[in-house]
Amino acid sequence: MSYGRGMEIILVRHGQPEWVRDGLAVGNPPLTDLGQRQAQQVAEALADEHFDEVLVSPLQRTRQTAAPFLAATGRDEVIASWLEEIRDPGWAGSPMEKAEQAYAEMRAQPPEHRWGGLDGGEAVRDFVDRIHLGADMFLAERGVTRHPHDLPVWLMENPGRRILMFAHAGTNSVVIGHLLGLVPTPWEWDRFQIGHCSVSRVSSMPVGEFHAFGLVKLSDVEHLGIDDRSR
Repeated sequence: MSYGRGMEIILVRHGQPEWVRDGLAVGNPPLTDLGQRQAQQVAEALADEHFDEVLVSPLQRTRQTAAPFLAATGRDEVIASWLEEIRDPGWAGSPMEKAEQAYAEMRAQPPEHRWGGLDGGEAVRDFVDRIHLGADMFLAERGVTRHPHDLPVWLMENPGRRILMFAHAGTNSVVIGHLLGLVPTPWEWDRFQIGHCSVSRVSSMPVGEFHAFGLVKLSDVEHLGIDDRSR
């Protein structure tokens, strides 16, 4: 087993999506014109880096975000279903005010009640468990397993791998917290403020016979023009 260069996981959030069209909520939205520009800029920023694998969430906004990078590097699209964002109650075609009211009501709840999430949508607890399980299974297939230790340490057969993931604010936040060993909360989206087409980097370091992950960068948007930055 090698303990040299650590494993690096690079997480890109999708570009700005078209959540609302003509006052109505859009299901599985595409990118806006701004989102398309953001996707092109993040592709240019990452095109010269080496990645052993590139994974993409199945939702349209992430696939459109990844497309310029895949085209520039000649890679095929590899969909990872476990990277999907938390599932909403199915508001497509509803007035956007309905979603805004639901979010406001959820934010007003006591902290412990927020694990239930939005009425009719995926519970936050279920979402967190889904991402944790997906990340653990993905890493285990690559020889990376969490050790049953009080501290968040991992056994790694091949620590030098670099993996790029195009996903979402919620997904990326939960993955980062899981790798760092943080206790999850029902407001992961607010604990880590992640902008559109930002790049976050988590890298492992040797700790004795194990590896531990550290946060190198969070929501880096330096590759985006000042006027092209959004949340």
